[in-house]
Amino acid sequence: MTSKNTLLKKYKQKISEIKKHNNLYFNHDNPKISDKEYDDLKREIIILENKHLFLKKLNLLNKLVGAKPTNKFSKIHHLKPMLSLSNAFDKKDMLDFSKKISNFLNTKNKNLELFSEPKIDGISASLIYENGILTKGLSRGDGVIGEDILENLKTINTIPKIIVSNQVPKLLEIRCEIYIGKKDFLKINDKFANPRNAAGGSLRQKNPMETAKIPLKYFAYGFGAVEPMKFKTQSEFLSKISKWKFITNPLAKTINSLEEIENEHKKINLIRSTLDYDIDGIVFKVNDLNLQKRLGNTSNSPRWAIAYKFSAEKATTKIKNIVIQVGRTGAITPVAKVQPVTVGGVVVSNATLHNEDEIERKDIRVGDTIIIQRAGDVIPQVVSVDKSKRDKKSKKYLFPRKCLCGAETKKEFSRSTKKHDAVRRCIKGYDCKFIAKEKLKHIVSKEAFNIDGLGKKVIEQFWDLNLIKEPSDIFNLNLIKIEKLEGWGELSINNLKKAIEKSKMISLDRFIYSIGIRHIGQENAKILAGFFSSIEEFTKLFDNNYKKKILNNLVDLDGIGETQILSIDNFFSNETNTKIIKGLITKLNIENYKVQNQDGKLSNKKLMFTGGFKNMSRSEAKAVAENNGGKVLGSISKKLDFLVVGDSKPTKRKIEQAKQLNIKIILEKDWNKILNS
Repeated sequence: MTSKNTLLKKYKQKISEIKKHNNLYFNHDNPKISDKEYDDLKREIIILENKHLFLKKLNLLNKLVGAKPTNKFSKIHHLKPMLSLSNAFDKKDMLDFSKKISNFLNTKNKNLELFSEPKIDGISASLIYENGILTKGLSRGDGVIGEDILENLKTINTIPKIIVSNQVPKLLEIRCEIYIGKKDFLKINDKFANPRNAAGGSLRQKNPMETAKIPLKYFAYGFGAVEPMKFKTQSEFLSKISKWKFITNPLAKTINSLEEIENEHKKINLIRSTLDYDIDGIVFKVNDLNLQKRLGNTSNSPRWAIAYKFSAEKATTKIKNIVIQVGRTGAITPVAKVQPVTVGGVVVSNATLHNEDEIERKDIRVGDTIIIQRAGDVIPQVVSVDKSKRDKKSKKYLFPRKCLCGAETKKEFSRSTKKHDAVRRCIKGYDCKFIAKEKLKHIVSKEAFNIDGLGKKVIEQFWDLNLIKEPSDIFNLNLIKIEKLEGWGELSINNLKKAIEKSKMISLDRFIYSIGIRHIGQENAKILAGFFSSIEEFTKLFDNNYKKKILNNLVDLDGIGETQILSIDNFFSNETNTKIIKGLITKLNIENYKVQNQDGKLSNKKLMFTGGFKNMSRSEAKAVAENNGGKVLGSISKKLDFLVVGDSKPTKRKIEQAKQLNIKIILEKDWNKILNS
């Protein structure tokens, strides 16, 4: 398995590339890469995020949806954010999607009706109708703010300017995908790299008369704001708007099982080359709009929809060497150095070998001819070995038992799986210079301390010069010495000084995330920050007398399982770790954790759940509470305002503890009354 730090490095490189090409495309109408190259680049990022939760939580790709609006057009806020879709790449991903929905809605063993339609590779736009009249037209922009392209959208004759019906909601926002047909593109193309770029460039013409020259088309696929809501299902919505003269995709249909999902995915994939528009997958949505509302959204995507992408391309190459990398968590990752080969339009020279077990299972050796694919990692993965082309003198690869620092490595035993981990790890923590350096890169990252000017290359440079060896050194940098280095001047020094000073003020959740506890990503860090509330409470983990009690209380936190608790225990059992983190804390002003939503029926209320609920899962109950301004705690304490007791198998111990502390107990029926009040 590739180290998190290596993944993060490659990930951010690809994000930077996307940002550059988005700017060229959206803001300058001057694309430098082909449609396929752009899609492959984006797909690498999406696949990586989907496979690695810690990257998905960074949300970097969604922050680069489209590009920031320029001054070329006036800016308009979307009535509702235009979120990105999460992605699936195989049957397992779709099964996971189905299970998550079922668990969230507490609809076990029930097939949910889904709505499927091809994912058009075009330009997203929003059409806003007031009393049936088209009044606004927005580009996607960054998902929150779009550009006013109404006049250009009006040049598309098939877009209704007035909806003639007495059933039209007073406010209706139609989401659509603008595209140019493949045949039309061949006729009109004189400067654009591909149909999508042509569509985007046309929509961003300052003069609508120029846009009118381009044969733009669209498919309406969804809605944003609707007042009043008059639809019950996605299929009903599309059926209704098609009667109002909107163009909808004829291949859209309802799906009722995982088997039908796979069949539809295969069918559309087979005919995609015959379609007059580009598609890169199929979108599946929960058909019931009430269930969509219940499921809601994460910070970057709806829980009720997913894009099932078509498979990645493969290529054949040869392994020149196998090298070892050490990650922030001590993971020892083997990487194959391969003869450069083009896969899906991108030249690659590295392929992940994941771990020792994977090398053994596939019997991968230096000199082997291999098939690789870019599907699951920024660094491509080895699919198989062509043993018929293997040199008879080749030898099995012997995985090193020691870290690059010389320390012994081990495979940790997982209590949940009752097996040893596949990944071999260095056990030295901060005492390993390779781990320590990677941890420093993590600490200064955008999602942690966000110190501009102190990126990974700079950390490498300062490390080699002994300017930084542990986190607290960041705040004691010898700026006079740095100024003498090549590439550093008065301006860059001042900017770095300001960035470091600014970073001293950090929220508790970002701090917890920054210190790099294994298995504690951004979301888990927020959960822990909500539990501890302050750095004073958090630092009680340094004291063994308190630590055991705290860890026992963490068991009740949703999202914090045995794996996370064991990682926290191991982290704070390491004296070097605690010493370094204590030193770091002295340099900082760490803010108490704040509940994000201060409004709602449960504003500033602290609550806890026990037992199962009839009409919603524990996850949904928690989400509903937080959306209404409440804070869900993981253990019984005097801080609790009330304990919500579900009808199914509540924990008697928690109820008794609540009674002893005079905490208000609310039954499931009372909970429902609060929500419906």
